[in-house]
Amino acid sequence: MQPLLQHHDYDRLRRDFAWSLPARLNMADQVCGDWVAHSPDRTAIIEHNGSLHPVTYGELGARADRLAHALAAKRGERVGVLRTQSAWTAAAHVAIWKSGAISVPLFKLFGEEALRLRLGDAGITTVITDPEGRALLAPFDLRVIVPEEDGLRDAGSFPTAATTAEDPAVIIYTSGTTGSPNGALHAHRVLTGHLPGVEMSHDLLRPGEDVLWTPADWAWIGGLFDVSMPALALGIPVVAARMPKFTAEGAADLIRDCGVRNVFLPPTALKLLKAAGTTIPGLRSVASGGETLGAEILAWGQDAFGLTINEFYGQTECNMVASSAASMFPPRPGSIGKAVPGFDVAVIDADGHPTDAEGDIAIRRGAASMFLGYWNRPEATAAKFRGDWLVTGDRGVIEDGYIRFVGRDDDVITSAGYRIGPSEIEDVLLKHPAVAQVGVVGKPDPVRTERVKAYVVLRDGFAPSDELATALQDHARRLCAAHSYPREIAFLDTLPMTVTGKVMRRELRKIAVAEIKGET
Repeated sequence: MQPLLQHHDYDRLRRDFAWSLPARLNMADQVCGDWVAHSPDRTAIIEHNGSLHPVTYGELGARADRLAHALAAKRGERVGVLRTQSAWTAAAHVAIWKSGAISVPLFKLFGEEALRLRLGDAGITTVITDPEGRALLAPFDLRVIVPEEDGLRDAGSFPTAATTAEDPAVIIYTSGTTGSPNGALHAHRVLTGHLPGVEMSHDLLRPGEDVLWTPADWAWIGGLFDVSMPALALGIPVVAARMPKFTAEGAADLIRDCGVRNVFLPPTALKLLKAAGTTIPGLRSVASGGETLGAEILAWGQDAFGLTINEFYGQTECNMVASSAASMFPPRPGSIGKAVPGFDVAVIDADGHPTDAEGDIAIRRGAASMFLGYWNRPEATAAKFRGDWLVTGDRGVIEDGYIRFVGRDDDVITSAGYRIGPSEIEDVLLKHPAVAQVGVVGKPDPVRTERVKAYVVLRDGFAPSDELATALQDHARRLCAAHSYPREIAFLDTLPMTVTGKVMRRELRKIAVAEIKGET
């Protein structure tokens, strides 16, 4: 399919854009079937596993057909995909969608209880996995398919189910950063809904020139719908690589070996590259999302990549709704860009009305990437909306069209009458040469309501000390503000992180509360 954004005039794109969704829509056709019909020899996936192995759309389609025949899934059946980046992973989703069933990506690093929760909640009885995954699934009463080992027979082409844009296609579980994970149920329109934001964050993708890669696992919305499926739909080769552990050297080698031109690097990956002093020339675009980067990382990106890192914003329930785009408008450090064409993004007050003041970042109903609802949780679905607006749970301000992220609704710190967003303080502390990672939270205080506390992981060569803590406080006071610098600093070996690389501030708050109670 053709890119949805055709030029770099942002205001014109916003004015003229309208969603165009056909009555019949199946993502299997978008990412594979249409290309098989017209360009079967075109490279779809470049597998990197010690050596390079290109996989064409024709080969991908043949794999999907063999899997679909083996599955014999019923329409609406939920089928798990417990795999990392590979051509078979893409074929698994295509096979499930062709069948009219619902794919449920599962993360290979999940423990037994995390898998049990998701398998049980979605009612999954069949999982497509790899040889390693077969062992992980041994404790469960499931039908397990391992395409590399199970000798799938060639039974010819498999007919694609006649689905609509609104028919359910995929359940993606939230990371559970604010409670138990919910299964966000998305329709076949979700891929189309991602395209304008993906294109914008890469300064308009160029079929025939670009090659995409991300270290983010395809079990999460960031890897699956920010990179792999949009790339396949647009005819842009996507690199599938197994990286058991992200390293700066490994990432740089992979980008060079595979001819990667466009990358989505989560903030954690960028920080690791920065800490290693890695520079990667030759890239055309670098996109990042998941948390705000701040001026320090953006300035480093100019030196390391020779370009501006484009930040984007969204969440599992409605993704790629805002983005920076250096080719369309100048970046503004501290902001997450502007609303993507096709999305009405606003900051609303408690009554659901747009406001110029700080409020809740929200997206108006009608966007193509908006979920159908939480699987089997109608009350939680209803609570996600305020009138016509899906409320993200993030706080922000819109200034001149730029959306400035303040923090998660439960992350905002109230201290001595001030509302303080932790991201800005974290960015300032990261500028200090001793700091590798940092998480900032509010610690309950009888006088201030909360006091700002920073939990810091130090770089190699630095040791915790009272003198260093004071130096960090002075550094933050100088660069941030007198009311918002951290009154307390603690040193940790590691920070609690989600599987997608976000700092789990709620876990840090638990540590802070335990300190008050004398439990640590």
